[in-house]
Amino acid sequence: MIGVFDSDIAQGLLVLEDGTTFAGVPFGAPTSAAGEVVFNTGMVGYPEALTDPSYRGQILVLTYPLIGNYGVPPAPAPEQLAAGFESNRIQVQGLVVADASPHYSHWQAARSLDAWLRAEGIPALSGVDTRRLTKHLRKHGTMLGKLILDGHEPPWWDPNRENLVAQVSVKQPVAYGRGRPRLVVVDCGCKHSILRCLLQAGASVLRVPWDYDFLAEDFDGVVISNGPGDPTQCQATIAHVRRAMAQDVPLLGICLGHQILALAAGARTYKLKFGHRSQNQPCLEAGGQRCYITAQNHGYAVAAETLPPEWVPWFVNANDGTNEGLRHRSRPFLSVQFHPEAAPGPLDTAFLFETFLRLCRR
Repeated sequence: MIGVFDSDIAQGLLVLEDGTTFAGVPFGAPTSAAGEVVFNTGMVGYPEALTDPSYRGQILVLTYPLIGNYGVPPAPAPEQLAAGFESNRIQVQGLVVADASPHYSHWQAARSLDAWLRAEGIPALSGVDTRRLTKHLRKHGTMLGKLILDGHEPPWWDPNRENLVAQVSVKQPVAYGRGRPRLVVVDCGCKHSILRCLLQAGASVLRVPWDYDFLAEDFDGVVISNGPGDPTQCQATIAHVRRAMAQDVPLLGICLGHQILALAAGARTYKLKFGHRSQNQPCLEAGGQRCYITAQNHGYAVAAETLPPEWVPWFVNANDGTNEGLRHRSRPFLSVQFHPEAAPGPLDTAFLFETFLRLCRR
């Protein structure tokens, strides 16, 4: 049964760029929005997904049928890296679900999903056949879309034509912790979970803007974070990473950071048909039979065949064979397309942080 929300709008529409239309029940903010329509297959973790900066510019479709039943945790203070959130605001353009619960029950919850979306001005649509919508996107590929909830139809907007990283990155350096090794995290849309994992491992972190020239800082290694959009928009980051590579600085790329490291090495990237956005992507370690279950959120991938000969693939997606990781044959550079810091999980690959920290301690 579709939940009943306190709204003056009886019906809303999701319109795709090919003309396909889905009707539903509006909730959240009573406004319209445009962006790129993508789907996520996770069963839990909607607060983490909605605040993930990698979803900037996107209308997110959640395939799990019941959303909102455990509410939303208390809002973190601006300087907090609170569990349950990957940034301090909702990042998506809009939300589409099959059934949104107007009621919630969880001992940590402070408010409903509907109230949270309203407070942050994000529109949402419930009662949509998300199975049919997901099959449509899988067949035809990721599309632009519009959520029309207030009768006003916004213009089409392609977020991939913009530098979304500049929108979600910090504006000034921020320091965390006092441990060793000392790490620079290049914030291209960094999830709070990455920072929490590094701090819990005993490192100190200097989080810097995406275009910050970090080479003058005092550090033992550099992490290039996840983030939204086309990695080729991050030319300043690519240039700084290329200079760091020339100095043999230990480097770890995660998600978008993986693509940036590959571009700095001389490889190419390309846009996937519908991207990988889930908590259950199987990845095989290259040259072995071991499979890891990973969380992912990206729309671009590295073309492994364009890698220079001194680089080798590290992980491969078991579903479609796309590249999921890189290592340099002799220098301290490595990267993964998936999220070893995954929240709410799985944490099969969390050991990769310690692998990188060992390189930094040397």
